[in-house]
Amino acid sequence: MSNYVLSCCSTADLSKEHFRQRDIKYICFHYFIDDEEYADDLGESMPFDVFYDRMSKGADTRTSQVNISEYVDYFSSFAQQGLDIVHVCLSSGISGTINSARNAALIIKERYPQCNIYIVDSLAASSGYGLLMDGAADMRDQGLSAKELADWLEENKLKMHHWFFSTDLTSFVRGGRISKTAGVFGGLLEICPLMNMDNLGRLIPRYKIRTKKRVIKEIVNMMEKCARDGLDYDGKCYISMSACYEDARQVADLVEQRFPKLNGKVLINNIGTTIGAHTGPGTVALFFWGSERVD
Repeated sequence: MSNYVLSCCSTADLSKEHFRQRDIKYICFHYFIDDEEYADDLGESMPFDVFYDRMSKGADTRTSQVNISEYVDYFSSFAQQGLDIVHVCLSSGISGTINSARNAALIIKERYPQCNIYIVDSLAASSGYGLLMDGAADMRDQGLSAKELADWLEENKLKMHHWFFSTDLTSFVRGGRISKTAGVFGGLLEICPLMNMDNLGRLIPRYKIRTKKRVIKEIVNMMEKCARDGLDYDGKCYISMSACYEDARQVADLVEQRFPKLNGKVLINNIGTTIGAHTGPGTVALFFWGSERVD
């Protein structure tokens, strides 16, 4: 058994049971819906279907990252047990939570000098972040020390690919990732933007593809292009989705057909309430290991 804790944020968008099985600890972000605050607690406070239904009916959403005092309390619970900590944060390209985590780590070091805390910027989000954590749990279980695991994460995090599309551009327009004009024409022309995460951990629109049927095929084509060993890819594949399971299932079926050496079935997760507050319903994201992201 390791003498350290492997930890992340709830925005890794895995299930509570998955976190428990892999012995990965997590701290919850917060979100507001119509000015009422909730913990991003993997759908416990508000089921995902209720959350996305309220969004689709026009509810206002915003999010709140974990603050310094929350991190101090969270890290203290492990430091008091004499455990070191490897904490992996949501991408700095979309959130400033890593700054709070780093400042909290300095406070913990003053209070518990024996405690070593390694803060890693995942440059990842949603279940891509989750798949990175799953890989980290594998390496921990193989015997890596806390420092060795932090180094492994730094060396491998840009090999985690994120590709996603949305059939509902409302939230992307509201968040400024797509212009209002592009959103209007996108809806009229049935354009589903295909986006990915760049090497700075930012969400970038890449291609404008007409119709959902075509974008489903194209997202799997991008996996073939970018995945480690191409069609011989033998790693795990995760999908996260926001209230559009049938679309996610179509992508998963295509992936399982095209990649016969895949490590198990494609795992479909919900996009959690923090990430979902910005994507809205109708988003499907595909995650896999590949070549290092360079742009």
